[in-house]
Amino acid sequence: MFNGKMKAITFSYDDGVTQDRRFIDILNKYGLKCTFNINSGLLGNANLLVINGITVAHCKPRPEEIRDIYKGHEIASHTVSHPRLPELCDEEIIREVEEDRIALSELAGYEVVGFAYPSGGVNFDRRVSELIKNNTGIKYCRTAISNNSFELQSNLFEFEPTIWHNDFDKMFELGKRFVELETDKPQLFYIWGHSYEFDLFNRWSEFDEFCKIISNREDIFYGTNKEVLLAK
Repeated sequence: MFNGKMKAITFSYDDGVTQDRRFIDILNKYGLKCTFNINSGLLGNANLLVINGITVAHCKPRPEEIRDIYKGHEIASHTVSHPRLPELCDEEIIREVEEDRIALSELAGYEVVGFAYPSGGVNFDRRVSELIKNNTGIKYCRTAISNNSFELQSNLFEFEPTIWHNDFDKMFELGKRFVELETDKPQLFYIWGHSYEFDLFNRWSEFDEFCKIISNREDIFYGTNKEVLLAK
């Protein structure tokens, strides 16, 4: 159960970008919670991404801004420099994750225990997840494999989210189904993405409407990844 409730909703957003401020304003408006997966070695960098011919800002806040920006939500690791982990040796995988976790813990003011695998494509395998599990202070890892399911999973180090927010039609469909769901077993609606993608596809207003639909339900617990996945 999630704080005495059978249903929970959580968000997980990657890269730690300046669009997170606007995203957090929407979450706070509706009482929703998110975990933000950050690369400590890239903080302060200002970049542009070109995706499908569209240019979007991909700028990182400065280290001293982190605690204030993400107040009330969870800060988690995304590696120091955002590499594709299966391509690295064992020692470098451990260093990328644990150094990031330690640096972010200092910036956050609490121990960081969450993680999301960085980079697209095949960004993790069993070797990687076992190295993180056995050699770092990380307690859970989120993949980028959406399963369209509300079922809980036993392997917290290869945890699959329900949906990537860019599949907006499916996300709305799942959201409506989840709020109407009656269940006698724990069910989790887990959404992931990057906040800069709202700029890319001009979907801020649509996301606001989605949050309105799923929020303020007495039978749903709204928590960070840590609060949901590590609930006792």
